[in-house]
Amino acid sequence: MIELKYFEKTDFQQLINWIDSREFLLQWSGNTFKYPLTKEQLENYIEDANYEDANKLVFKIRNKSTNKTIGHIAILNIDKNNRIARIGAVLIGDEEFRGKGFGQMAIEEVLKLVFKDLNLHKASLGVFDFNKSALRCYENLGFKKDGLIRDSLKNGRQYWNLWEMSMLEEEWKELQLN
Repeated sequence: MIELKYFEKTDFQQLINWIDSREFLLQWSGNTFKYPLTKEQLENYIEDANYEDANKLVFKIRNKSTNKTIGHIAILNIDKNNRIARIGAVLIGDEEFRGKGFGQMAIEEVLKLVFKDLNLHKASLGVFDFNKSALRCYENLGFKKDGLIRDSLKNGRQYWNLWEMSMLEEEWKELQLN
């Protein structure tokens, strides 16, 4: 139903259009980018990505039946020595496709890459504690909460708490058998 394709310069404007507020940008990427999101920031983001032995793989999420780009996801901080990576920048940007399982499908595809193709041991991610739908999605996929990082990010006068979550290779393999 979905496929992951490398995120390229031709995809920049669509992602920029989806990020319509400073708060939404913070929720999507933490402090990785500054609002407003620009093509220059995205060029820097992908400049060291998507090549053999890169420590970052950045994807657009495409709906196979409509051939439409509906979101974004990345595998970050790939560390082949310690066999770990971080899943980040998860976004179903097209509102028509939110809440319909496409985010879960994208995470499942990324987990296949992490554990089968990259042969890593652990995938981690962070999610703000108020993002209940994302928390539910990650828990349903088998991610475990490792801990709450309190006051992880400042948004105006408010601080946001971040759940650190992870999945280990054995846990993923066990889920594939069921």
